[in-house]
Amino acid sequence: MRYRFLKHTADAKFQAFGKNLEEAFSNAAIAMFQVIVKTEKIDKKITKKIGVKAKDKESLLYKWLEELLFLLDTEFFMLNSVKKIRIKKEKETYFLKAEISGDKFKEKYERHGAVKAVTYNEMYIKEQKGKATVQVVLDI
Repeated sequence: MRYRFLKHTADAKFQAFGKNLEEAFSNAAIAMFQVIVKTEKIDKKITKKIGVKAKDKESLLYKWLEELLFLLDTEFFMLNSVKKIRIKKEKETYFLKAEISGDKFKEKYERHGAVKAVTYNEMYIKEQKGKATVQVVLDI
């Protein structure tokens, strides 16, 4: 299972899973876009490189998802997949570099929702040997 949605009274809440933190972050991005559109139906016409940095992993997750929303809002970029992702820590800062693919929004892509923002509400990251889980609540 890559992700699962959880019950929440007003917003969208999900947990994303992976064998490591990078895979969990990738699956979180897919889960967030699943709130908006069926990501598997988005063509892989555009490839983009993204980089974000933060002082802790939760802030890195927040900035990663917010950067994807920024691309949606400013360039109408709809995510299909995360092709490559790397998270590393240097001194006191975490860095995320990713290559993503997708397409600009077109009428053929049926939107079924919207995401206003990522929140820190109920956000957590759990890492164990060979397993990572992230939880996110989205303001919809």
